[in-house]
Amino acid sequence: MQKQQLLYKGKAKSVYETEDNDLLILHFRDDTSALDGKRIEQLARKGVVNNRFNAFIMQKLSDAGIETHFEKQLSDDEVLVKRLDMIPVECVVRNFAAGSLVRRLGLEEGQALTPPTYELFYKDDALGDPMVNESLSVSLGWATKEQLAKMEELTYQVNDVLKALFDAGDLILVDFKLEFGVFHDRIVLGDEFSPDGCRIWDKNTKKKLDKDRFRQSLGDVIEAYEEVADRIGVPLK
Repeated sequence: MQKQQLLYKGKAKSVYETEDNDLLILHFRDDTSALDGKRIEQLARKGVVNNRFNAFIMQKLSDAGIETHFEKQLSDDEVLVKRLDMIPVECVVRNFAAGSLVRRLGLEEGQALTPPTYELFYKDDALGDPMVNESLSVSLGWATKEQLAKMEELTYQVNDVLKALFDAGDLILVDFKLEFGVFHDRIVLGDEFSPDGCRIWDKNTKKKLDKDRFRQSLGDVIEAYEEVADRIGVPLK
């Protein structure tokens, strides 16, 4: 599969067309961003680590019967994926209180949320990815009610699979975001799953092992990503 014209350059990945209109190539770069892209730095090995991490997670989800856009890993930092018509709504599950939820509601960080909460956010960096609801998403034509219901169903399925996976590595899956798109009239999981888009803590010490290490200037960002990968069995070499 040959990489052709650059289709889109995001904050951490570049998307290229291929000779097959149904397939794209994602290139995971070493760029790391925060503050809706206002702060960007290069972290060595990040592209390779996230690509391998994502491929491992996508395969685990596929094995559990969840359709994803992942086709195959092409190289250390590139992957072949289905071409989706992306829905501009992020699905967020929170198993524990952290981040914006703590700031919004004055909760204690780490407070367990039983059952987990589910939220929708409009994907727009310029607006700060504002929180939205199903009614707005339907009225503004971002997705149908049926599509949103399927996205919620799949998001909770992903949560069940990954909570167990991380728990086996003595890790807590605090929260995460997912993006979905349409492929031949089916709702399919897209984008990526890596420590860039979730919060993961050590079960015993509550040490943060995700992108919050970059957001909060805690250091050792990629080392934390590699520790998580090692604990859940991601082959990084």
